[in-house]
Amino acid sequence: METRKTLKSGEFLVSEVEPGDVFIPEEFNEEQRMIAQTCKDFLDAEVYPNLEAVEKSDRQLMKSMLKKSGELGMMGISVPEEYGGFGQSFVTQMLVAETTGAGYSFSVAYMAHCGIGTLPILYYGNEDQRQRYVTRLATGELIGAYCLTEPGAGSDANSGKTNARLSEDGKHYILNGQKMWITNAGFADTLVVFAKIDNDRVLSAFIVESSYPGVVIGPDEHKMGIRGSSTAQIYFNDVMVPVENLLGKRGEGFRIALSILHMGRLKLGANVLGAAKKAINDSVGYANERKQFGMFISAFGAIKYKLAEQVIRLFASESAVYRVSNDIDSLMEKLKTDCGDKGRASIEAISHYAVEAAILKVVGSEMLDFVADEAVQIHGGMGYSAEMDVERGYRDSRINRIFEGTNEINRLLVSDTAMKRAMKGEFDLFGEAEKLNAELEKLSDGKQEGESYMEEKMRYIRNFKKIILLCIDGAMKQFGKGLVNEQEVMNNIAEMMMELYISESLALRVAKLESVRGVQTVYRDILDVSIYDLSDRIRKSASDAVNSFASEEALPKLSGAVERLAKVRGVNIKEARRRIANRLIEDQAYKF
Repeated sequence: METRKTLKSGEFLVSEVEPGDVFIPEEFNEEQRMIAQTCKDFLDAEVYPNLEAVEKSDRQLMKSMLKKSGELGMMGISVPEEYGGFGQSFVTQMLVAETTGAGYSFSVAYMAHCGIGTLPILYYGNEDQRQRYVTRLATGELIGAYCLTEPGAGSDANSGKTNARLSEDGKHYILNGQKMWITNAGFADTLVVFAKIDNDRVLSAFIVESSYPGVVIGPDEHKMGIRGSSTAQIYFNDVMVPVENLLGKRGEGFRIALSILHMGRLKLGANVLGAAKKAINDSVGYANERKQFGMFISAFGAIKYKLAEQVIRLFASESAVYRVSNDIDSLMEKLKTDCGDKGRASIEAISHYAVEAAILKVVGSEMLDFVADEAVQIHGGMGYSAEMDVERGYRDSRINRIFEGTNEINRLLVSDTAMKRAMKGEFDLFGEAEKLNAELEKLSDGKQEGESYMEEKMRYIRNFKKIILLCIDGAMKQFGKGLVNEQEVMNNIAEMMMELYISESLALRVAKLESVRGVQTVYRDILDVSIYDLSDRIRKSASDAVNSFASEEALPKLSGAVERLAKVRGVNIKEARRRIANRLIEDQAYKF
């Protein structure tokens, strides 16, 4: 069996892997491609013909679509065979998330059911709970929902007021409270509900059936986008929840919620890929049909720029999604060997990659917003018409920057979590940063005579890592423990970390492709433009950070080091983008 080097979460800042260590989408096997095709066929047959009807708040139509997907086996991808599923790898789960991501509101309902509606019970439930609920959720017999957010508790989930107290006979928890923004609320059969028992400081979790007396479902919210998804408030009025429906241990709810959020962020990172591919296909399809000034608009350089930039950002995000997905699979296998509970092993592996989960969530949601916006622009006035799919895609895209923790929260998590992991000794972040600081004036760009194309690109990436480490070292020395309150600087660091991880994943993918298929100019074009643009963004974020923490004496040295390390060789980005766009135009669809 092939052994790949796997990094710990956040360790990419100080360590490197070889191209052979990463998984790339071109490696999907036949079974994975067949599963993805099944999902595509389902969207074509059951979802796209019903989009207008389901957007008129037809709860039962959405529920019937979900149940049909369950009958096809689509709901059991993540669920082990012993509970009625297919027990597929995390990479395959992410491929399914990507493919269904093209399904607009259906994708939201489907992912909520398969992810946050089912997996908390699979991962944290006991055997009885798994048999009673997971086996039926995996087939679509039951539809699931997840109830965490409250009117007064958004990002600060642990401040929720929903309460549970033990009944006098000790057989039930009596649940009271209110939850909001609950996806699938209008037709869900099972609810994973978070509440505090008595005066506990932290949450516990419960499996609540919507048929229990006292569960009241509010009307669907009127939303900007994802209108076909049922989103409503749920009220719990003296709901008697059997004690055997406590999920996990008392007080473990906050941990469950955080772990499931990590999982949700990762899968959102895959989900947006499918939505972006649909928007790109719509963009190039329209550009190849629409004529202005006697030419198809796809022939114009300004349109080619837009098409190419859509492809570049999507291809880079996709590279990172499957890189970390395979790392999670590797860790899952190790943890399953170490402990007997497969469910706990799975969520521990997912939760470990919290830094990368936040990166995929932020970068992916903002990539899709860009792609969806440009899709509307390419369509011109027609893009603003409800007749076109890009109008719906534009509206539906916006929620992803709020879902699974806002992008503002996730940016802070990227930098803060990586530093906390390093403080625990998981990798030597601060030692490496200190070494660089000691050699500050001697730092060069490291250019070597006769370096190959890929050696040059990887050198740039190593230099970008050095810039990030210098900023972390300087910020920590200036602010100490107070750095967590300097959110602007934390965001500068997070921005660089996110860009770095995405670009390194892209470079590793291109290198691995070349080792198998030989040099293909279009992939080098994608990498060239990405690194060229990244150098400016890294320089800007680093300069903003350095100017925020460096003393007058240290500022020139740090700024000089940033300038040297951020420098890259110029490329003809106009021609590179044109070649990328021409490939898309010729294929008439995203086939990269």
